[in-house]
Amino acid sequence: MKYIIILGDGMADWPVGFFQNKTLLQHADIPYMDMLARMGKNGLLATVPDGFHPGSEVANLAVLGYDLPKVYEGRGPLEAASIGVDLKPGEMAMRCNLICIEGENIRNHSAGHISSGEAGELIRFLDEKLGGDNVKFYAGVSYRHLLVVRGGNKNLDCTPPHDVPLKPFRPLMVKAREPGAEGTARLINGLILESRELLKDHPVNRKRIARGKDPANSIWPWSPGYRPAMAPLSATYPQIKSGAVISAVDLINGIGYYAGLRRIDVEGATGLYDTNYENKVNAALEALRTDDFVYLHIEASDEAGHEGDAMLKLKTIENLDSRVVGPIYEAVKEWDEPVAIAVLPDHPTPCEIRTHTGEPVPFLIWYPGIEADAVQTFDEVAARNGAYGLLKEDGFMKAFVNSE
Repeated sequence: MKYIIILGDGMADWPVGFFQNKTLLQHADIPYMDMLARMGKNGLLATVPDGFHPGSEVANLAVLGYDLPKVYEGRGPLEAASIGVDLKPGEMAMRCNLICIEGENIRNHSAGHISSGEAGELIRFLDEKLGGDNVKFYAGVSYRHLLVVRGGNKNLDCTPPHDVPLKPFRPLMVKAREPGAEGTARLINGLILESRELLKDHPVNRKRIARGKDPANSIWPWSPGYRPAMAPLSATYPQIKSGAVISAVDLINGIGYYAGLRRIDVEGATGLYDTNYENKVNAALEALRTDDFVYLHIEASDEAGHEGDAMLKLKTIENLDSRVVGPIYEAVKEWDEPVAIAVLPDHPTPCEIRTHTGEPVPFLIWYPGIEADAVQTFDEVAARNGAYGLLKEDGFMKAFVNSE
């Protein structure tokens, strides 16, 4: 048996009045996901353990069956692994967004989805001006970058910028959770304020403003941690001798690194609604021919949710169905070696509030010969009646890889 997880990031949502109080999954035209739900088994998965923030790093680690209290070290160290930064003892990594601040408010968390080329120029400029022996900036993808602080104390209270669109930024700056972290908090807040002065008149931003685009006029570091102690999936699940991860997002590629999955970079993968779905599907199918397991991550729905754009999010869900789930099912259904398919989001990103929530998410599992349950559609409501019920911790991964 081969295994593929198709992860629609942030795909779950709340009922939307405009869609007759249906969720987007209920309203969407998703014939393949509905068919697999009908032919397979369904359930709900709690991806955000008690006491954890509903971030993608938490939820995707939970989907893969990791024990969060034992392995969680924040988003920064995972993205460091993806970028190729080998964290040393005593080094603290933080996700470092380039954001747009308008007046005193956070306009958006992505600087208008700045391009990687523009962002890379800004991050290299900031590293030249603000970096040193104890502070280093590393360029990532689009607005997602990395800050490493040697000797930093991770006991900080940081606010993810996508959680606070249009809110005043100063009350949301970094706070120490213990006296020993106060110096680190002062350092990071100082970097935020200095970055505002350095970036406001940078040529990249002047050009963006001239084109009617949001400037990347501040950094916003968050989710600090040290190098995590994660075992590869093969050590826990003997069915997975080799595997691959396909994503446009450094966070997911970093999780894949520590999970022992080889990273496959796909041309045209953007993390947005314009991502190259077809190239991702081709890469996933090619990987399935040689590997036991593929984690195929699609970010588009999450970004649409953060923008509060229900129509765009609906389109991304329907694209996932017609351009990813359908082609993969049609390709593998006749393979000599059976392939188990799982489809699920990592967490909801309701358009109404434009940020993540921690409710359990629907999932489906299908493979040739599975005994179907009574569920007829793939959505948050129908999944409540699925045969798997509500799974927690490593329950989903155990159910999935024990499909035979």
